[in-house]
Amino acid sequence: MHILMTVIALVIVLGAVVFIHELGHFLAARWAGVRVDRFSIGFGPALAKWHDKYGTQWQLACLPLGGYVSIYGQEDMFQRKKYDELPDDKKVGHYLSAPRWKQFIIISAGVFMNFMLAWLIYSAAFMFHPREVQLPVVGQVIQKSVAFNAGVKPGDIVVKIDGKEISNWGEIILAKELAAQHSADVQLLRGTKTINVALTPAERWGLVADGSKTELRKKGFVDGLYWGARETYNQSKTLLVVLKQIITGERSSKQLGSFITIAQVSGQALSIGFWAFLSIIALLSVNLGVVNLLPLPVLDGGFLLILIIEFITRKKLQGKAMEITFACGWVLIIGLMLLTMWNDIARVFGLN
Repeated sequence: MHILMTVIALVIVLGAVVFIHELGHFLAARWAGVRVDRFSIGFGPALAKWHDKYGTQWQLACLPLGGYVSIYGQEDMFQRKKYDELPDDKKVGHYLSAPRWKQFIIISAGVFMNFMLAWLIYSAAFMFHPREVQLPVVGQVIQKSVAFNAGVKPGDIVVKIDGKEISNWGEIILAKELAAQHSADVQLLRGTKTINVALTPAERWGLVADGSKTELRKKGFVDGLYWGARETYNQSKTLLVVLKQIITGERSSKQLGSFITIAQVSGQALSIGFWAFLSIIALLSVNLGVVNLLPLPVLDGGFLLILIIEFITRKKLQGKAMEITFACGWVLIIGLMLLTMWNDIARVFGLN
């Protein structure tokens, strides 16, 4: 039963994030007047297929771990001569018939949809799923710290910082960062008495939260959308930092995982509950969006970089050199896939 749940979770998570990514490419291509030959849910031989009125073949494939869209003529992007030699009726709906700015939108739409999915899930979680919030009650003041010297005492409630109302401890941390270059005017509530203090710039103010003072809260609609966007940004930034640390050797590449890790984490989240499972979908959607933006051949970021270079130079990048570059890109991607698979196999069987 546990294995079955893990497999189901993997199929749903990967299916959702890849489907929404490919749907972005599909919708953008349709909008740009570019023909989409196939939209496949899954890989391998088709189990079922049908055609819509625009000629796109929709299919369910036997390996339901993601999917892809086949855009008419996209493989000719480095063989402009081949496109130029096509008869006029074959150029209709061709990828290269669209101007570069529309090609840019087609390529970037998949990543955009991934970030949108994550934003909507995180926003919904903030709006509908109560979270335990640390209240802005001081539990301890570090001796000889900025707060100690200003007269802050345990039990004080932080009401405002620089005129902005404070409702949780996280906002105190944010206010501390914003006040890094100036003294912060802090309004405290001590019993029924209001006290104003000034906390001078320092690495730490010396305030420690009262861990027993928490509350379950939901965000309103506008706040939920804001915090959903902020969470999407924070997860994206965290992934970029991790990737940078792996490249520079500050972090081991053994931490990279394949679909086996995704399956295990997804299965655990599904067993925990609905919102935990949705958060995994949002996180993986962010990861897929960020990774696809990397300026590597065969990834969306590589195609976008080429379009930007073509726009700046006014020259078409094509020929054997580009084909070799993309072949190297595939070698790199396959190498990374094998590395992540080995990491997971070594971890599962204790080979590390």
